Amino acid sequence: MNRFTPFNAVSLTLGFAFLYLPIVLLVIFSFNASQLVTVWGGFSTKWYAALFANKQLLDAARISLLVAFTTACLATVLGTLAAVALTRATRLPGRTLFTAMTYAPLVMPEVITGLSLLLLFVAVGFERGFWTITIAHTTFALCFVAVVVQSRLLSFDRSLEEAAQDLGAPPWRAFVTVTIPTILPAIAAGWLLAFTLSLDDLVIASFTSGPGSTTLPMRIFSSVRLGVSPDINAACTILIAFVTVGVMAATLTAKLRGSTR
Repeated sequence: MNRFTPFNAVSLTLGFAFLYLPIVLLVIFSFNASQLVTVWGGFSTKWYAALFANKQLLDAARISLLVAFTTACLATVLGTLAAVALTRATRLPGRTLFTAMTYAPLVMPEVITGLSLLLLFVAVGFERGFWTITIAHTTFALCFVAVVVQSRLLSFDRSLEEAAQDLGAPPWRAFVTVTIPTILPAIAAGWLLAFTLSLDDLVIASFTSGPGSTTLPMRIFSSVRLGVSPDINAACTILIAFVTVGVMAATLTAKLRGSTR
């Protein structure tokens, strides 16, 4: 029988401290009255007011959210279709090549992905901006959606679709009315994963962005190189709060669904 030894307690404490202590310090110093982020000058919320007066940072946040939302929608549609093809089109010509191309962005360094897309956009004369970032993010996000949805489709009972077709539903309608609702949690998980990956990306966006399309990670990175500003801490704290609320809401929803079954 495994026991919770002092060594396990110390290891667990150090592990959680390594993961979450920097985040806790960031949140604490977002309420620092001093402009020096390493010197505590008392409690204050003035940096949150300064954040909402920072037009450049707010514009970058708006662009990041729009890019992430558009990317998540496109990647979810394309990734779901790719997962269906990988799961069901077993005799698809070039299936091995299609599988490799779908999963390639998973292992491809972001620098190579960003540089190759930059060369593509320059070669075709596509002006860099909002849509180039969205296309680039969709390129690497759809493979994550495909992996999540494919894992659910592999365990899906095809007899449900066959029963719907026996009752007169055409294949496309059986797929829409039977398969999609069944795998909807996996599709939603893929959408959230694509949204998070797009919102978090810095490297690929740096290669494919243009004038007036600076994302929030790019803005934060450019500001940090000149020194950490307290309003950056405030922006990160707000993001952490949104993530925390989202995780708690998802956990409570899952528990409520489990208790009603």
